[in-house]
Amino acid sequence: MLDAINKDARERMQKAVDVLEEELAGIRTGRATPSLLQNLRVEYYGSKVPLNQVASITAPEPNLLIVHPWDQGSIEGIEKAIMSSNLGLNPIKETNLLRIPIPPLTEERRVELTKLVKKLGEETKIAIRNIRREIKDKVKKMKNNGDISEDEELRFEKTLQEVTDKFVEKVEVILTKKEEEIMND
Repeated sequence: MLDAINKDARERMQKAVDVLEEELAGIRTGRATPSLLQNLRVEYYGSKVPLNQVASITAPEPNLLIVHPWDQGSIEGIEKAIMSSNLGLNPIKETNLLRIPIPPLTEERRVELTKLVKKLGEETKIAIRNIRREIKDKVKKMKNNGDISEDEELRFEKTLQEVTDKFVEKVEVILTKKEEEIMND
């Protein structure tokens, strides 16, 4: 029973880390990568859909992205979504595609992005700690109901804390790597 709870905690903490990695992939460094735009939501026939579902995104050069819509009618919506995003990009519309030059980051913008990365990281750490607290409460209820002994509860809490520390450390590693990427590209 405690093994299942431990497994649940690990899976939920891993999901929090995965969400962080996805969000960080959308934060721009000085280099063009398709992941920069893939989660951008585009107005497409009355509904908002991820850009990667209506177009292909390629990076033929380190400072250029090409968005090639599968339906030419969606090019306006894609352009609008890119312009209104917080990425600071200005697409150049051509007949059947969008060219998006990736300007070099200013020092001020790099500092802003680093702050955003830290904020996202802190939110992820809070999510991980909240998962720990929920699991701890669940185990405490089990002890109070007589389902497990106090020793089992204490052993489990120690294990849970180790798992939590491991995931918080994982978040720190991811943040450090992203911050270096932002400041050095």
